[in-house]
Amino acid sequence: MACTRCTRDNKKSSSILLVIIISVPALSPGWVYTQAQEEFLEAGEDTPHVQCDQEHGQQIDNSHTVLQKIAQLYAERLLSDITLDVGGRLFPAHRLILCASSNVFQVMLMNPSWSEAQESLISLQEEPPCQEVFGDFLRYLYTGRVHLTHEMALPLLRLADKYNVRDLLRLCTKYLCGHVVTAASFGQLVSWLHYTRLCYHGDIMATCQDFAIWNFERLARSPDFHLLDLELLVALLSNSSLVVRDETTVFYCAAEWLQAQEEKVEDNQEFRHLVCEVMSHVRFFMMSAKHLAALLLHPFTSRFKEIITEGMRLAMNFQSQRSLPQNCPPSALIPRLYTAEVWSVHWTLENFPLLPAYGVSTLMFSTPASLVDMEAGPTYDWVLELYPKGVCFKRFYLLIVQGTLEMPEHVYKTVRLSLTLKDIADKIVRVNVGILIFSSQDGHEYIHKVIKKPFVFSNDSRMLNIDDLIPYDELNHRTFTSPYLIGPAGDSLKIQIIITPSSITS
Repeated sequence: MACTRCTRDNKKSSSILLVIIISVPALSPGWVYTQAQEEFLEAGEDTPHVQCDQEHGQQIDNSHTVLQKIAQLYAERLLSDITLDVGGRLFPAHRLILCASSNVFQVMLMNPSWSEAQESLISLQEEPPCQEVFGDFLRYLYTGRVHLTHEMALPLLRLADKYNVRDLLRLCTKYLCGHVVTAASFGQLVSWLHYTRLCYHGDIMATCQDFAIWNFERLARSPDFHLLDLELLVALLSNSSLVVRDETTVFYCAAEWLQAQEEKVEDNQEFRHLVCEVMSHVRFFMMSAKHLAALLLHPFTSRFKEIITEGMRLAMNFQSQRSLPQNCPPSALIPRLYTAEVWSVHWTLENFPLLPAYGVSTLMFSTPASLVDMEAGPTYDWVLELYPKGVCFKRFYLLIVQGTLEMPEHVYKTVRLSLTLKDIADKIVRVNVGILIFSSQDGHEYIHKVIKKPFVFSNDSRMLNIDDLIPYDELNHRTFTSPYLIGPAGDSLKIQIIITPSSITS
């Protein structure tokens, strides 16, 4: 026997239902139910109703109203059976909600061996930043909703860690990974680095470290740079992928950090040990004679001559006599990714959407052939070819002994950079190639990605092809603006190419 209500509805509005079914075939049943519910409520019906299936059964989802009722318990402080004291602020709550959301609360409030299980007022010891956001944390346990900002995200992550609220932990992790640039802009990157390293949040820590290595000078200008601990600073200074203008920049940044620490270190001998530790990671061999001479006049060099000038003296001897000292650390002889004009070239492609498919842009520039006499010595000439919208090889015929062989057209959806060394003669040239790819967030331009590749050029290998420089679909997507396109109009692709000898002995 047919359901009376379904029969009535079919007679009354079969044409309307037909339109709905045809016009929204891709929408979920939940959407159809929501629309029907609103229509019946507006019409004064007692309960929402959807079309029955063949057995006249209905699957009704009214869970959002249950969530609203639970949220109302928190908002109106109804039937609370426990109060949380956080930094002097009292938060009425419900044991059931706390235990269902956090297994830490579950142990604390349900295990008879814990004193909190018998008490109705519990004092929680939280750091001041966590105290400020505890209300937002508690509201999330009731509603599943939270408004994250760069100021709130880390304290909420700490609370999610402490009370093991895994779903909030995932939300905070995703937010922090996506807002590292914002954190750097507001002087919070160092605190993010310290906490995520301490608690080993691998994804956030890796994202923050990459940003710090690739945007080191920006970090050094931020107000929280002096808050870096020694271990983190040494990790940055010892990294050969550090992106800086030149090695003198590393010296200036290290000296500035040390000056900020001097006020915190009471013992003079301890501070001298700190200077020795930090300055040992400055690669003086990467400096020109002119730069080394200029550093002799720096006030920090004058104060700690016996510590700093020894490394400078060895570098000066190498520049003049080409002799390396014994037991020299291998890292001291390896160049970083230097952005000074002598080693790099900026390349910006404007009006990117208007560029033809499979088109190529070409650029030529030169770099010093050696880290010695880099300003007046011989140079290498390079030809760069960039294929930002794929590579296409047209159909052609290949002449072979048996006749001709037709080679079909091939299309590769890749963003390719080709690097060719001109006039290589009979030499073998070992270099490190670095490509910096820029992006923009909240109006701040930064280095989003770095590709570093060692390569040996010779007569048999004169060209280096780097495919998938940028994910092809992310750069060439038609329905959204690529994060790799920057500039006032969001239509410019910006990269920087760095080429240095692989080491000072190359």
